[in-house]
Amino acid sequence: GRLLKSCYSDYITPGTLDLEQLFWSGPGVQYTHVNQVWPGIYIGDEKTALERPGLRDLGITHVLNAAEGKWNNVLTGADYYSDTNIQYYGIEADDKPTFNISQFFHPAAQFIHEALNNVLVHCVMGRSRSATLVLAYLMMEHSLSVVDAIEHVRQRRCILPNHGFLKQLRALDITLQEARLKQKTQTQGQEKPR
Repeated sequence: GRLLKSCYSDYITPGTLDLEQLFWSGPGVQYTHVNQVWPGIYIGDEKTALERPGLRDLGITHVLNAAEGKWNNVLTGADYYSDTNIQYYGIEADDKPTFNISQFFHPAAQFIHEALNNVLVHCVMGRSRSATLVLAYLMMEHSLSVVDAIEHVRQRRCILPNHGFLKQLRALDITLQEARLKQKTQTQGQEKPR
């Protein structure tokens, strides 16, 4: 197995500025309130999150609010959806480059993964915080590189994570690539830890 060339060996995580360029290259998508960016995963804005009938029409069963609490004020919360069948998860993230959003990569990915389908991930505009969490999910659960994840979502929604968030996604990408490489070089008989 050692002689098999890793499919990741030629891939090198681009720098943050190169990642930013991805958002400016090629034709962009028109901004809309909500877009399906992956089967069963929607990224939306505050307006989408507040319109319960619209969520029902989309078949949304789970809502992840990446703009909960004091700084952001998309004031939904579990009570807001109490008369619906929607599972709610709120994250207090500040859309500032200095904010550590990576602390939420695992819990957010777990919530999205457990929803299986029809989850809305939103913040105020649905461009930075929510997009960052969905990108991290695609990287962690679907083995996409940061570049592939950005390209995939960008073709379906107008997104622009801030510079600091891109830096954190880049760090995640490096960690994931290293882990995959290590896993490939280990003997085939071992189960991978989860």
